[in-house]
Amino acid sequence: MAHLLIVDDDANTLASLARAFRLAGHEATVCDNAARALELVKATPFDMMLSDVVMPGRDGLSLLEDLRNLGISVPVVMISGQANIEMAVRATRLGAVDFLEKPLSTDKLLLTVDNVLRLKRLEQENRDLRQRVGKQEIVHAGEAMHRVMAQVDRVAASEARVCILGETGTGKELIARALHERSPRREGPFVTLNCAAVPSELIESELFGHEKGAFTGAASRHIGKFEQANHGTLFLDEIGDMPLAMQAKLLRVLEERQVERVGGDRTIPVDVRVLVATHHNLDDLVKKGAFRQDLYHRIYVFPLFLPPLRERPGDIPALVAHFAAQVAEQNGWKPKPFTAEALQALERYPWAGNVRELRNVVERLLLLADGAVDAPAVRLALPQNHGDPPPASTTLEGPLAERVGTFERDQILAELRRHNQRMTDTAKALGLERSHLYKKCQALGIDLRALRKGEEAV
Repeated sequence: MAHLLIVDDDANTLASLARAFRLAGHEATVCDNAARALELVKATPFDMMLSDVVMPGRDGLSLLEDLRNLGISVPVVMISGQANIEMAVRATRLGAVDFLEKPLSTDKLLLTVDNVLRLKRLEQENRDLRQRVGKQEIVHAGEAMHRVMAQVDRVAASEARVCILGETGTGKELIARALHERSPRREGPFVTLNCAAVPSELIESELFGHEKGAFTGAASRHIGKFEQANHGTLFLDEIGDMPLAMQAKLLRVLEERQVERVGGDRTIPVDVRVLVATHHNLDDLVKKGAFRQDLYHRIYVFPLFLPPLRERPGDIPALVAHFAAQVAEQNGWKPKPFTAEALQALERYPWAGNVRELRNVVERLLLLADGAVDAPAVRLALPQNHGDPPPASTTLEGPLAERVGTFERDQILAELRRHNQRMTDTAKALGLERSHLYKKCQALGIDLRALRKGEEAV
């Protein structure tokens, strides 16, 4: 569905064109003069305009010139019953995408509209691609992310709703984009909304859109994210921060597959796959009454957990190489290698900000380094005590023996995760015999079988 503006001084032409477009599923606004058309285009984001050339007052070519001078980029198709080559050439030079002669064939007119809208969509996709050049890619080398990407491949082809779980900075939006690009909807739009970044009083308008005059400040119609994502994918990031009142409205849209703009009087069908993400524990939010249980069951069809970077240090060398090349290319710098000791120092850091923090640190190191990035440079770039392992528990209580046991258990679990349950590597890292490590796990109540099953479920 497109919103079209038709400009012609003949009332019968306006009526017949508007009827043809509405029967084809489009929305049409009519106008009988160029001055009024200019006002409408300034106030409303039309998808396309059809304008007659010869009209009283300012003609269609003057309207085209006004649009170009104002920087308004709405696609315009010119129509005329008095067409000539000179007029068509001038219209094209002023930015018209096509020129049609009257009397108009309905089939040809609708085909022209479809072609113009397709061209507009391709131009938008090209802009999106240019914006994405140089952004993060899903770079990984370890088993943990390999399993995640295998799950992405499995679920992408379906219409199942996916709930992406993970700490801030783990790359949840990248996973959502990968799900879209590997799905049958890949040719459709990928639209995102961060629920935590939009004020509660505006989130309904952002999602569903609003009509002109729906509220103070609504100077023009706004198309919401659901309509923008029609036939594609809508990614709702940080859905755990969505207000309860909005959750009820979102649930209704998911059930009915139609939206109603704020201030509107009709429902609009939408065909959208919804993906969500959060760093919160949704189970806890449901128990606290901060998240609707019925919405939880709607979105939590296929949970996908992204492990934090500290649990997959084997990915760090590949990520560092990727970010270093990316940053160097963006700034026109010569590549600067990282020494083995520098990479080891980065692997020991706990990365509270995960992959996002790592990229920032890599950029900082390249900015400051004169040559190869070494371990002293890493220590200077990271917070103090970055080489120490993160404390497993902020406060230990009880007798000394219990505290020591808790500390040992946390350290062994951390190393097991770090080495993907490989007992030989874990024992070597802890300076233990493999048989001694098995005995330690048994004594500390570490269920290795359950731990492996938990990792395989990720």
